[in-house]
Amino acid sequence: MNQRIVKLPFLENVANLALLALLGLLCAFPIVHTLALSFSSASAASAGLVTLWPVAFTTQAYRFVLENPAFIRSFGVSTMRVLVGVPVNMILTILVAYPLSRSKEEFRARGFFAWFFVITVLFSGGLIPWYMVIGQTGLIDSFWALIIPGALPVFNVILLANSFRSIPKELEEAAAMDGAGHWTILFRVLLPLSLPILATLTLFVAVAHWNAWFDGMILMNSPAKYPLQSYLQTVVINPDPRMLTERDLALLQLISNRTTRAAQIFIAMIPILIVYPFLQRYFTTGIKLGSVKG
Repeated sequence: MNQRIVKLPFLENVANLALLALLGLLCAFPIVHTLALSFSSASAASAGLVTLWPVAFTTQAYRFVLENPAFIRSFGVSTMRVLVGVPVNMILTILVAYPLSRSKEEFRARGFFAWFFVITVLFSGGLIPWYMVIGQTGLIDSFWALIIPGALPVFNVILLANSFRSIPKELEEAAAMDGAGHWTILFRVLLPLSLPILATLTLFVAVAHWNAWFDGMILMNSPAKYPLQSYLQTVVINPDPRMLTERDLALLQLISNRTTRAAQIFIAMIPILIVYPFLQRYFTTGIKLGSVKG
């Protein structure tokens, strides 16, 4: 009986590990296949011979992509969007979440503003009013059209406000007794104890900015101002002849569309694949445990 009790958890762990390994392989397969396709020859890609390993290895597709001015320009636009958009989003999220995390005695209008923001999540004005408002502000065909309309992600505000609220009140009271004001409490007490949620929200915002394509297609009149994902949309999914030069058309006769598209997709994945492992370790809230000793 005792041996049976010991073996069951072991079998369950093996089954869980096997299931997780299978899911991991299923998630990794498209990435590995895309990488193999990007390094394969045009004939092998067209014949469907590529699975998980390059066939007739070549770097011609990457040379074509990296020498394409339109791709490099759109990559730069997306990089600038992340570098500007993430700080704007996080600063506004923190500044809005802090007062919403206060009690009604500290912030009497908390209920009004909380419902004001929640309503924007539940109800949308629609695409046409959204576009008209942005047009009236003069942001159409401007880089800031990719930043300002989504500058305050309300869902992130709710998550961060709840995180602030879960921090023991005794820490704030101790800081207030030492003469700390709201800014000191926010930056010296709350934010250091909220690193896991801040890292998670930063990753979410960065991925959202990097993967966004619809606003670039709608708000940019010139294809030269497209972010990377909007550019890929016009090349990979819905090819736009305006995005191809005479040089591109000549080279595409020598190489395969499949290999060049795979190369562009994989290059677009690299920044997120690099950043994600560094922020993954913050995906825990255990840092707040034991902050107060009774």
